[in-house]
Amino acid sequence: MNPVISMSLMYPDLILQAGAPVGATEAFSFVSLFMAAGWVVKAVMIVLVLASLWSWAIAIDKFITFRVLKQRAGKFEDTFWSGRTLEDLSAGLDKDIRDPMARVFAAAMREWDESPAGPRSDIRISERINQVMTLVMNRELSMVGRGLNVLATVGSSSVYIGLFGTVWGIMNSFRAIAVSQNANLAVVAPGIAEALFATALGLIAAIPAVIFYNMYAHELDRYAGRLEGYADELSAILSRRISRES
Repeated sequence: MNPVISMSLMYPDLILQAGAPVGATEAFSFVSLFMAAGWVVKAVMIVLVLASLWSWAIAIDKFITFRVLKQRAGKFEDTFWSGRTLEDLSAGLDKDIRDPMARVFAAAMREWDESPAGPRSDIRISERINQVMTLVMNRELSMVGRGLNVLATVGSSSVYIGLFGTVWGIMNSFRAIAVSQNANLAVVAPGIAEALFATALGLIAAIPAVIFYNMYAHELDRYAGRLEGYADELSAILSRRISRES
């Protein structure tokens, strides 16, 4: 039996990939490249597309989250510094406290109200209030930053996943050359295009993920500083009240 025919029976996907009789335009379309790829490269492409969609969904969610947090923080700070007493502010808070600053304030006032009656000179009261505010802040910041690790993972690993698909596609191209015993451009080009397509998908997934991660990590740091500054101001106000009542 002709060796080319026998090899084509053993590796039909390589022959199709190496030189299937399709039009030049159709052969290099995204759909054609995906359909002509081997199952390994197809799996790589699917993973990269899903990772890209996931990172964009997280980026949109974080854009909305930080926008809402800034609006709520500004509104709460205006109310807090309006001259009302802490008790009035605490009584005026709704049961559904959605703003992290409001949650920090509510936790501090709850600890204040539950402290022993009489002179509040015990320094442990101030320490307990600070501990409660720190716990609430850490929990709130952890919730706000949820998903950033996904962006970091996509940004750092997508290039390597795409490179793996590229290497595998080039290996298939060389195997196709060996099977067809023909090294002209028509044989090599489809496999190389498939390999480079995997690299392109890796870059498409990684570049936005890195940009979004850096941007929202900076936003998280800024908001954390704002929240910590407010907690320090509230702690100072309560400490002065403890001093006056001692």
